[in-house]
Amino acid sequence: MNLVGHLRCFVVVAEELHFGRAAERLGMAQPPLSQRIQRLEKELGVRLFDRSSRRVRLTPPGGLLLEEARDILTRVDRIYSVAERARLGEVGTVRAALPSDLGGRVVAALIAAFRERRPDLRLDLRETGTDDQIRALAEGALDAGVVRHPCDTRGLELGPMLAQPLGVLLPAGDGAAEPGAPPEVHLADLGTREVVVPPREEAPGAHDELLAGCRRHGYAPAAVHEARHPGFALGLVLAGTAVALVPRTDDTAGAAWRPLAGEPLAWRTSCAWRRARDPEHARAIADFTAVATAVLRDEAGMAPLDRPPARRVVPRPSSGFLA
Repeated sequence: MNLVGHLRCFVVVAEELHFGRAAERLGMAQPPLSQRIQRLEKELGVRLFDRSSRRVRLTPPGGLLLEEARDILTRVDRIYSVAERARLGEVGTVRAALPSDLGGRVVAALIAAFRERRPDLRLDLRETGTDDQIRALAEGALDAGVVRHPCDTRGLELGPMLAQPLGVLLPAGDGAAEPGAPPEVHLADLGTREVVVPPREEAPGAHDELLAGCRRHGYAPAAVHEARHPGFALGLVLAGTAVALVPRTDDTAGAAWRPLAGEPLAWRTSCAWRRARDPEHARAIADFTAVATAVLRDEAGMAPLDRPPARRVVPRPSSGFLA
């Protein structure tokens, strides 16, 4: 059975509530139209219309199916449109970049959401640090990016500012990771432990702001290690070399993540882009940044800075587990 064709017939009959007018709209005779509706009802196992000599009405199952059918037909039409544009060489591309530490789940969710929103566009996604993104945007080599603040955004448009609180990744044997330890760790209790953070060259402003925040809250690491990828940072933690300041992550064998009391540290992140002159290109960039912002909130746990999450400050214990 040609399901798409049968659904088109169903939608037109549902809109007209008259088989004669529906057949005229579809450019077909009324008997074949009635047969198609009957075959669709048989296939679905429900009656879609109540018919009488005087009127045609949607049944409750028919009413439920109508919006779904319209949605399916809209998607099918978009597929044909994309295929036609591809055949004519008109499929556009959005060139975008992300920080290297967002994680595979976030990247996959962003790609899927953008495909859903704009199947007519190709997404050229790159792993690039903030400084390189800013240069590429200025040179026109990128359409949009996800950057860490503070950074030089002169000449750029910015999306909503999002905050992603950082916690500490500790070796599992550490006192602060043991059962019965306070649920949050005070930065000052890390003492002079060495720390792992992303490379400064990727986002110098965010890197410097992070270390300044550590010092401001009483944590003065003896050494700073740079890790481009989370796996390397985890290795240093497992080896007992350092602790890592990272967004919320699942505990793993040999390491445990704990929030910081009062949320003193956070990455500040937003989308950035250059204003496009072409309206279609501008709309494509706007769609990407809207999708990226939603995914960063839903999948990466970021929150708008104008509505910060409630902060719960835990009184500092008299004798810390990290001493």
